[in-house]
Amino acid sequence: MPVATPTAVRKQIASGTVDPVYFLQGEDEVEKSALAHEFEEIVEEGLRAFNVERVHAGDVNTGDKLVNTVLSLVAAARTLPMMSPRRVVLVFQADGLLVPKRESDAADRAMAELEELLNRPEPQTALVFVAGTLDKRSRMFKLLSKQATMVECGAIESQTDAERWIRNRVAAAGVAMEPAGARLLAERSGTDVKRLRNDTDRLLLYALGQKSITMDDVREIVGPAALQDDWAMTNAIEAGDTAVALRQLALMLDTGAAAEKVLGQLGWLVRTKFPMLTPGTLRPSIEALFRTDLDLKRSAGEPRVLLERLVVELCGGRRGRRG
Repeated sequence: MPVATPTAVRKQIASGTVDPVYFLQGEDEVEKSALAHEFEEIVEEGLRAFNVERVHAGDVNTGDKLVNTVLSLVAAARTLPMMSPRRVVLVFQADGLLVPKRESDAADRAMAELEELLNRPEPQTALVFVAGTLDKRSRMFKLLSKQATMVECGAIESQTDAERWIRNRVAAAGVAMEPAGARLLAERSGTDVKRLRNDTDRLLLYALGQKSITMDDVREIVGPAALQDDWAMTNAIEAGDTAVALRQLALMLDTGAAAEKVLGQLGWLVRTKFPMLTPGTLRPSIEALFRTDLDLKRSAGEPRVLLERLVVELCGGRRGRRG
């Protein structure tokens, strides 16, 4: 079966033409859960009580529970839809169900029933498994690869995907968000999942206790376009603005900048700018650079903390010179 992106699956859902079996995998729990629940839209809202079944397999830790869960799943999948062209069966936390830890005759029989369902899926049912990343060597993963549409959740291909990802993440935290705020955050953060996660988590922390996140909140955290400037940190140090410099450092590190790269920027700043700007602090600034370089190489502290200390020292030298 094909490998599909979340965007492609959403198009299938919107058209009402879906495949019999889907396997949603990946580490992004929020995205997986949100995409799984979107399958419910295939069924009219008034008919979902009869045609949408949710199975939670997180507590399948014994042979008996495995058997009962599989039997319930098979029965739900084989049931014909009521007054609807489609039926939807969602299986959450399916890892333990697909690759059970306990081996027994009962478990073997249950797995045989599950394999039969996958080999002969019900054409009028959309069966959706939601799991983490399964061992690709396992028998069940190989079967799913043949019989199910495999969907890797967490990949973001466009700004629209990024906006949806942000709204899902914020909604999962129980907070509302202005559409314009989600749009701005997506524009600033781009399609890099790591950066999106860091920026959104920082935004949620900033808005802790609020019922809604506004566009102004996003501006406070993400900042203007200048924050996307790779040299914004060094510019802030030149100005002796410790708060802005530390904020820019945090943004660089949170978006994946290596500590060595940041240290290289700071070294360039001290070597090329400090002789003219603050000649009196050049020597202690160079000593601080060498000390930080040595501490990073021997793992003498958390890289973020070491770099923050260096930025504070460099900014302090600039403020002292101006004074």
